[in-house]
Amino acid sequence: MIFRPLKYVKYAQKAVDKLSAIQPDFREKFDTDNYASWFYNQSSETLKLYSDDKEIYFLYIPVGTFSQNTNTWMWAWANEDSVEPRKFRTLKIKELGEKKKYENLINAHFDGDKYTGWELTSIAFDIIGGIGTYRVISDHLEVYFLLTEQISKEEVEKIESELIECSAHGKLRKAFICQHLNTEYKTGFEEAFDTYRGMELNEDDDLQAWCEECERERLKTDGWSDESMEFAKIKLVCERCYFAIKEFNLNAKKH
Repeated sequence: MIFRPLKYVKYAQKAVDKLSAIQPDFREKFDTDNYASWFYNQSSETLKLYSDDKEIYFLYIPVGTFSQNTNTWMWAWANEDSVEPRKFRTLKIKELGEKKKYENLINAHFDGDKYTGWELTSIAFDIIGGIGTYRVISDHLEVYFLLTEQISKEEVEKIESELIECSAHGKLRKAFICQHLNTEYKTGFEEAFDTYRGMELNEDDDLQAWCEECERERLKTDGWSDESMEFAKIKLVCERCYFAIKEFNLNAKKH
């Protein structure tokens, strides 16, 4: 277990107390204790609680996992097996840790005990917010979520219908890039608007990016034209591919 300075202990206890005051009302309002089963979908970032005669759905942000086998915690932002885009919202927690020098909020993976998951989820709730929290246990692994809103089955189906199947990353949100963007050589990176991993998109917005050459073609006609679109040959990729390409190209030399 990482050394816990007194300032951190006081802050963590305050966060636990805050969540402890809110959580019972959340559980009562949504009757979360009276569902027999659960299922969470990383691709759509939705949690389903259900029994034979009822079901309820929530959007979630993954907080992290605690292994009962090794007594270790891992933050969601560091979990390479997690495909949820909104896991990067937990980087806000790391930012606070770096500011306050709280090692438990900075380190990706560390030793803990049976209280660690609840404590760190309380801190996540304090920093990020939500309507409540939930934990599922799969084999030896405790998985912690911030629940952000209740949604309908129809809304879940709509979210899932807008995902694409990526051979490398599975089902994720779609993104559009020109034919020239890649992770082998740098081409520059222009996008329709500033983006970051896990960002919420308006209904009419998509992740869209193109290279420097496409930008020059686009500017010749003061916007996209048949000719510049033909030059770009826009293609579909998943969100993780999009940000991998963006990060690769961020330091590309400008011409």
